[in-house]
Amino acid sequence: MAKMIHSMIRVLEEDRSVAFYSKAFGLEIADRLDFPEFTLIYLSNSETGFELELTVNKGRTEPYQPGDGYGHLAVSVPDAAAEHARFEAEGLAPRKLVDFAPAGEVIARFFFVADPDGYQIEVLERGGRFQ
Repeated sequence: MAKMIHSMIRVLEEDRSVAFYSKAFGLEIADRLDFPEFTLIYLSNSETGFELELTVNKGRTEPYQPGDGYGHLAVSVPDAAAEHARFEAEGLAPRKLVDFAPAGEVIARFFFVADPDGYQIEVLERGGRFQ
């Protein structure tokens, strides 16, 4: 069976993006491959084997537009309220903390935050199917 190993996003500034993902999610550089036209930076942490690949195209000066096909990345945390407060304290500008209860019972607790390039990330409290 196939195993998901990474997702790739294009970012404008390596240092800015690496700093954001480190501060927000504890992701650190697992590998960095530098080529003449682009650089690939693989970020991970001890919680999962799944990695985020940042692609930096050299010479690019215009910000990327995620487009209307992109949705979001998602991460799970033990306590969404505590993480929301931490994100606020770090100046990461999280959106509203939401208790999602479409039929009256809370099935998810989450908030969204945007990275420096505008990619949306959903921060979900662990529970139910969101482990």
